[in-house]
Amino acid sequence: MRLKDKVIIVTGSTTGIGKAIAIRCVEEGAKVVVHGLEEDWGREVVRLLGEGNAVMHIEDLSAEGTPERLVQLALSKFGRLDGVVNNAAIVASSNINSTDKTFLMRLLDVNTIVPFLLIKAALPHLTERKGAVLNIGSVNAYSGEPNLLAYSVSKGGLMALTRNLGDSLFREYGVRVNQVNPGWVLTENEQERKKHHGLAQDWYRDLPPVYAPSGRLIWPAEIAAAVVYWLADECGPISGQVVDLEQYPFIGRNPPKDTSTIPTPRNS
Repeated sequence: MRLKDKVIIVTGSTTGIGKAIAIRCVEEGAKVVVHGLEEDWGREVVRLLGEGNAVMHIEDLSAEGTPERLVQLALSKFGRLDGVVNNAAIVASSNINSTDKTFLMRLLDVNTIVPFLLIKAALPHLTERKGAVLNIGSVNAYSGEPNLLAYSVSKGGLMALTRNLGDSLFREYGVRVNQVNPGWVLTENEQERKKHHGLAQDWYRDLPPVYAPSGRLIWPAEIAAAVVYWLADECGPISGQVVDLEQYPFIGRNPPKDTSTIPTPRNS
């Protein structure tokens, strides 16, 4: 068990990638603080993980004091804190015309600022354990798509945060900070988003090779499998790194010329 006895906070873990990460962490021997906005989904995740392996906290991350409450819950329930996975994020379409200050600030708050605040709240306890932070970003951090402006900006900020703290926190406190950037992942929310965009019920079954060379999207469990390394001691001194988890090289790629069958742009 690669995470035996470790205690890990996973934000946004009542569904999707976060849920898959929480499940994999427990399978590897960890205890998990499950967090999200959906209480019924959270209870189901805790039931799945086992009452002795998980505790739930339902609250908007942007509410004053939420990061501190998550940390205190981990300590009061399990007595220690070894890792933080900043997975929760708002995924919302926007472009230059539809993005106003309020909207942009909301996404920056949840997707970029709150991860910083949770790292700060957890730092004294992560320092004791020589623990780890893993930020879940997006391949859209590099520039993003025209209809993912605010989201892409927020993920770009998160990537800069990872690079900065990955150096400074490891040097001063021995705490590693790394990031994975998933590509297009078939989560429950993604299935629903694309149906709202007008795609068919089973849109994900017939995707153009330009977006899915393998013939399918990435599964949340495949992201979760990669996450374990960054939380485990086997990661060693590696810090400040960003790894893209996509099924093709995102930068410098030469996609097929015929893009006539490409669906509505994705939300990674």
